[in-house]
Amino acid sequence: MTKTMLGTPEEEPKRRTGRRIRKRSNGEGSIWPRKDGRYGYAAFVQTTAGTMKRVQGSARTQEDARKKLTELLRQADEGIPVSSENWTLADFLNYWLRNIVSQERRPKTYQGYEGVVRLHLIPGLGKKRLGKLNAQDVRLFINRVRSECQCCRNGWDASRDKPVCCALKGGQCCDSRLSTRMVQSIHAVLRNALECAVREEIIARNVAKLVKVPVPKYKVNRGLTVPQARAVLKAAQEHRLYALYVLALCLGLRRGELLGLRWEDIDLEGGKLEVVQSLQRVAGRLRFVRPKTSDSERTVPLPPICVEALREHRRKLFTERSDRWEEWKEHGLVFPSRCGTPMEPDNLRRSWGAIRTAAGLSEMRFHDLRHTCVTLLLNLGVPPPGRPRHRRPQRHRCNHDDLRSRLARRQADSPRQAQ
Repeated sequence: MTKTMLGTPEEEPKRRTGRRIRKRSNGEGSIWPRKDGRYGYAAFVQTTAGTMKRVQGSARTQEDARKKLTELLRQADEGIPVSSENWTLADFLNYWLRNIVSQERRPKTYQGYEGVVRLHLIPGLGKKRLGKLNAQDVRLFINRVRSECQCCRNGWDASRDKPVCCALKGGQCCDSRLSTRMVQSIHAVLRNALECAVREEIIARNVAKLVKVPVPKYKVNRGLTVPQARAVLKAAQEHRLYALYVLALCLGLRRGELLGLRWEDIDLEGGKLEVVQSLQRVAGRLRFVRPKTSDSERTVPLPPICVEALREHRRKLFTERSDRWEEWKEHGLVFPSRCGTPMEPDNLRRSWGAIRTAAGLSEMRFHDLRHTCVTLLLNLGVPPPGRPRHRRPQRHRCNHDDLRSRLARRQADSPRQAQ
């Protein structure tokens, strides 16, 4: 007997129960497990040089790696490139000092920047990668600089012959911390360096701008009063630099401008003086440099009291040069040293210390004499020049040339009152 078999439809093939992982497309990046248990990630992004670069990193978990990769791709989509140079902050700071600051800034400015970089920025942040430096790193660095004792950090007490504080057995720390002005300077140097890196397209943004530091508060200095100015001139009457103090009080010249003044810059007959150079000590050497700003190169009218003091000073200087002709080295300076060479600025500071004590001005700096010109004008009844209303007034600035011109005209009419 033949059996008839009923036909049955063919069974469909079984589907795989496992879920297949989709392959990432180009530009989406990659995530993979590493042998050390961490997860690596990488993606091709645009650099500051305009080229594509494969940037990779690692994270503890796969989820953290995914978040970092997503953040990297988000910045690339927003047009924020990554650094094309894998420099440390120390490498860039040295490049910045050598190729930019030394070429574009004054020697004194370079000396100050170099000291901040060498003593504070490189020891504190030098090992950080320039492209990975963030605002939190800068904030923690500023807080550490502000709070740490410099004596303990540099080992000053341990290097003394007789320790006085923390190096003593059971001694107490002297808490020698940096001033607010120095902390502000450290932050300013770092901010300027990173801003240069942004302009040269080495990094995308300046993270130091995101960190704010407190600024020092200064008292408004109004210079010496008329009785104090008379006391200074009386105390310096017999000093060889009497004419220098007269010019400092009446003309408001800076210390370097006074020490760099030459006889060829003075016209006693015409009653005027030209400021064309300044004397500074830079890197252990005395140098003649241009004045501080472009406006500092100026022509100043000489009041009668200044002309008389300069003529008397020239006669004394001729006698002094005649007595020391064997060792005298002529430089044409108005206020040289006792052998004709440029005067050390610290020697002028010591001279001012003795005169200041004799005049009863214990806390007055030599630079404060610069503000006395305005005080003398106000005492003579000459008001400072007005400012246009449409311009925003600037702090601690005045038109000294206009004030000196008014003072010279007023003293020409009544020289006794000016004295």
